[in-house]
Amino acid sequence: MKEKWMVSARKADFNAIGKACGVSPILVRLAVNRGMKTEEAVRRYLYGGLEDMHDPRMMKGLEKAADLLLEQIGRDEKICVAADFDVDGIFSGYMLWRAIRRLGGRAYVVTPDRIRDGYGLNEAMTVEARENNAGCILTCDNGIAALEAVKSAKRLGLTVIVTDHHEPIYTEGPSGQRQYSLPEADAVADPKQPGCAYPFKGLCGAGVAYKLIQLLYEKKQVPEKELYELLPYTAIATVADVMDLTDENRIIVKYGLYRLRQTADPGIRAMLRRCDLENKFISAYHIGFILGPCFNAAGRLTNAQMALKLLMTEDEGEAARLAAELSALNDSRKAMTLAGYEKAVALIEKEKLYEDPVMMLSLDDCHESLAGIIAGRLKERYHRPVIVCVPVENGRMKGSGRSIETYHMYDGLNACREYMERFGGHAMAAGLTFREECFECIRQRLIDQCGLTKDDLQPVVHIDMTMPIRYVTEELIQELDFLEPYGKGNTKPLFAEKNLSLSRGTILGKNRNVLKMKARGEGGRVLDALYFGDIEAFEDCVREHYGQEGLNAFYSGGDADIRLSLTYYPTINEFRGTRTQQIVIQNYMYTPA
Repeated sequence: MKEKWMVSARKADFNAIGKACGVSPILVRLAVNRGMKTEEAVRRYLYGGLEDMHDPRMMKGLEKAADLLLEQIGRDEKICVAADFDVDGIFSGYMLWRAIRRLGGRAYVVTPDRIRDGYGLNEAMTVEARENNAGCILTCDNGIAALEAVKSAKRLGLTVIVTDHHEPIYTEGPSGQRQYSLPEADAVADPKQPGCAYPFKGLCGAGVAYKLIQLLYEKKQVPEKELYELLPYTAIATVADVMDLTDENRIIVKYGLYRLRQTADPGIRAMLRRCDLENKFISAYHIGFILGPCFNAAGRLTNAQMALKLLMTEDEGEAARLAAELSALNDSRKAMTLAGYEKAVALIEKEKLYEDPVMMLSLDDCHESLAGIIAGRLKERYHRPVIVCVPVENGRMKGSGRSIETYHMYDGLNACREYMERFGGHAMAAGLTFREECFECIRQRLIDQCGLTKDDLQPVVHIDMTMPIRYVTEELIQELDFLEPYGKGNTKPLFAEKNLSLSRGTILGKNRNVLKMKARGEGGRVLDALYFGDIEAFEDCVREHYGQEGLNAFYSGGDADIRLSLTYYPTINEFRGTRTQQIVIQNYMYTPA
């Protein structure tokens, strides 16, 4: 799919801000491209610490939630922490369980069964809580849409405290105004609820739980260092839930990763060891693609309680056993996901579903917990919103969707609400349950009302700045560390140079999946360049514009004069004590001179 390259054109006095902040104008420009508009914003972005976190009292309903929870603890009421079954729910549930116990309370954590119960608090869970003699239900990472379940809990005489970060349910009036429906709980804390003045709306469920615990600990004068011990869990949840690494999330992940490397938690240490990450530098990448999926596998294929047990155990042997089981589950999940993805691609190509601006498809033999992962991969391949649905019991279907920046998936589904039994989510992801006979009605409504244009569906490569590779220095590469941690909302810096001369191509790696070459740029500077993408597609591009002879010369070291425009980011290659600068190619394009 042809990409559109766009170079950021945001303006600021890069030199003056750089001088004031003690960094280069290049680094300031990168910060400005990420939304930092003033010297103070740039300074906070580069140097922001825990003291820059927002006051939790600004979040509507949070102080009331803290006071109610302390009242329940003081009355020795058993507290049922109702969490979700994904990483965010697991870690927010664990954090609240740990905090309540630290304050002398009694608590236990429940999670819905993904297959049997679906997402969020349900009436059966409220009845079970009452039967277990709980006096209070505290939700985390769910609850904002559990209107009927909260009513059930109140009828049973339970105190209900909702903490969540998802969009509340709403309907649109004739003129487009939104009418929100909130659960009738004793306290509701969600930065996305109407009337909430909290300045950052991007916290995950564990982020909201962290802010609640901050208030609890302040009120009971628990040492601040004990609050900071919870940062690694909050960081893992933030990255695994694919939240934007901006504002508070950036601070949480930055300091959470630092503390994660030094954790004494037996469960986390066992999982790090299992993933070959113990005593190594851990980045947001490792959380999102290695550690997080192992915790997620429990809720997908069995029950999230296995992951909770790993976090709760203080026994090294039990931790090692549970970590091994979760890792094995994740291996099974990966194999099942690949099979489902390949089947989905075959269906899309056969039915030409890629012509639809919003793709909605059904996979008969897919485990329903994998639908969201498959939807995400299809979204990346076809660059359009994707909803993958699977048949479940009693003539119903469940779907999970992933979206692109130009389409708000929750709003799209909200326009189809009369066809669905339940749905929820946010701009970039959503889940839904409906009768099988409504599949085509929902699909057609989504297509008809999406409003997406061809430009909206064309992948856009956002380039920070054009910069010839002759400007790449070790000092610049080291300075880029200020921008860490990278992730959604705070991507690695991307530079571009036009018409570099490429030669001496070599395919490396055990799986022959790395292409190494020499890149000669403006002024004659030559650097090693690595490409980790689709090597066959790269070869097709060279062959199309320079012929098979040109491709042969590229690999043989001959003078083929292969010229392509590249986007890249610079890195250091350290081998046997020698440090050399290199670039990692992200995109390439033939641009006639």
